[in-house]
Amino acid sequence: MSTSSDWASTSATGIAAAVAAGSVSAVEVTRAALAAIEARNPICNAWTEITRERALAEAAAVDAQRARGERLGPLAGVPYAVKNLFDIRGLTTLAGSKINRDLPPATADATAVKRMQAAGAVLTGALNMDEYAYGFSTENTHYGPTCNPHDPSRIAGGSSGGSAAAVAAGMVPVSLGSDTNGSIRVPASLTGIFGLKPTYGRLSRAGGYLFVGSLDHIGPFARSVRDLAAAYDALQGPDTSDPVCAQRAVEPTLPELDKGVSGLRVAVAGGYFDGPMSDEARSAVAKVASALGAVDRVEIPEAGRGRAAAFVMTSIEGSLLHLPDLKQRAQDFDPIIRDRMLAGVLAPSQWLWQAHRVRRHVRELALRVFGRCDAIIAPATPMSAPAIGTEWITLQGERMLARPNLGLFTQPISFLGWPVAAVPVGGVGALPIGVQIVCAPWREDLCLRVAAHLEQLGVACAPIARAV
Repeated sequence: MSTSSDWASTSATGIAAAVAAGSVSAVEVTRAALAAIEARNPICNAWTEITRERALAEAAAVDAQRARGERLGPLAGVPYAVKNLFDIRGLTTLAGSKINRDLPPATADATAVKRMQAAGAVLTGALNMDEYAYGFSTENTHYGPTCNPHDPSRIAGGSSGGSAAAVAAGMVPVSLGSDTNGSIRVPASLTGIFGLKPTYGRLSRAGGYLFVGSLDHIGPFARSVRDLAAAYDALQGPDTSDPVCAQRAVEPTLPELDKGVSGLRVAVAGGYFDGPMSDEARSAVAKVASALGAVDRVEIPEAGRGRAAAFVMTSIEGSLLHLPDLKQRAQDFDPIIRDRMLAGVLAPSQWLWQAHRVRRHVRELALRVFGRCDAIIAPATPMSAPAIGTEWITLQGERMLARPNLGLFTQPISFLGWPVAAVPVGGVGALPIGVQIVCAPWREDLCLRVAAHLEQLGVACAPIARAV
């Protein structure tokens, strides 16, 4: 790299290697990232809080470690940021809301933040999102919309829109988000980057502001599969602070990336996943299928019913969490989200019980599909990013609400809890769009292997957006 500013757009693994070798200091990299944020964030509106002093202090600590001859972490000196539902010590966890401004600052970091710091990463701040993670567009009433770095007139997706835009614009190489019904995969698809929604319960959510505990996942975003795997590996490990976090040993995925797809059975999702979508979305699936030699088609049973049950769980569980505020401060919610939540708290409680019964049934039924394949290709979003303010979209002659239906193809997979890599597909349209690589529970390694192979072939690519 010829200038310090170039470090802002370098890969995470490249930065860590350079810092470890002494080619650049962590403080230099951090200053470059902060300068990039200052220059580009006013257009994207990705950050709600920039932790400049903390970032420089963490970077200085990394440099001090190296000066003492200590072994550095795998993400040494790598700038990152987190969705503003992760607790950051000393900051109020907004979760995209106005109401949460009245909460006291967090007294400790979320587990995910602690693990990133332990790996040597440098926190640059908190990122914009849909209020309480209830949305797919990050058109936040209180903090403004996050704009797509490829075209600022369009949405970045959500609810982790700030996390995706921060990476897509080259301000940080990795970020963290959450995914309840598609909130990692939708913005990854619309901004043209990689995202990983791990198996439900794989990563600790402790210190995160939950939306729907039965469906919430956390995971990373990156511009390369290697960076995605490095961040994911740093986040792994048991945590008794999260009751659903599996007490499993860490299973590193970085060494798996170069194994390719030889011997893996890859199929295309049909049936429900062949539903309304744009020509670009259909072309992306076809391009990936051709590259992987996927000729078999499989149907994930009861996907439509699963999505319906997920809507019920989201509406009722997510809304009951906010019942006191709905009673006392209804005027301080985003009106669209308030109305969804009011509908949720009025729904009969037996609907939630029945939705959980459906989930158990569909999970057992759907798992059988992996007797025929190891990985499944499915569309990530039904279209590329719509313009900010879009209320309705029309796909194959079918008119539908834009915001909920951006998760048309992600929601059934979240419901099942399976791991998914969102992969950006190049050369199919003027704006980015991605596909999902879906694998059996606990097989994140396969998701990432397939994604890495597509990246090596040049089918998957995540160039830095230049519109900002």
